[in-house]
Amino acid sequence: MLAAEARVDEIARDAWSQLRARVRAFVARRISQPADVDDVVQDVFLRVHGHVRDLRDDEAFEGWMARIARNAVIDHYRRRRPAVPLDEAGGGPDPEDEPPEAEGCCELAGSLRPFIDQLPAPYRDALRATELDGLPQAAAAERAGISLSGMKSRVQRGRARLRDMLQTCCMIEVDRYGCVINAEPRCCPGGRP
Repeated sequence: MLAAEARVDEIARDAWSQLRARVRAFVARRISQPADVDDVVQDVFLRVHGHVRDLRDDEAFEGWMARIARNAVIDHYRRRRPAVPLDEAGGGPDPEDEPPEAEGCCELAGSLRPFIDQLPAPYRDALRATELDGLPQAAAAERAGISLSGMKSRVQRGRARLRDMLQTCCMIEVDRYGCVINAEPRCCPGGRP
């Protein structure tokens, strides 16, 4: 009987080690600092421990665990986001205090240009004017010689086509607000991303 109990303990330790390694790998792909990775992994397991009674279907464990890990990563980045003080008049943040992530957005927008260039002309021109050049849709409509509703339609359809192109090329993970938190290239036939 003692050997059977030891074997059960060994199996449980192996299962725990494998689960921890998988969660750590998931978190490490999304967070660069090893100390932060360890903190988030610990947070994941604390959440699991606190909510394990909420799990109703044992077969849904992996998806449930992944959702907890994803939310822990999102919460980690939210906690790190600096609070931006309102100006004296209470009108909004000072543009000079813009968080460093905003600089990355400009960089990201530049990497979208090859995708936008592949769109049909009406959508390509609408997105170039509004998204890359920063024109208001009304000004872009006037420049293109079309109505404002026509420009809005082109921008909306262009964005939808651009999103489809990006989802074909990349696995994109967004938070519950629609903000991109991770993107990885999909593998194409032949092994090229």
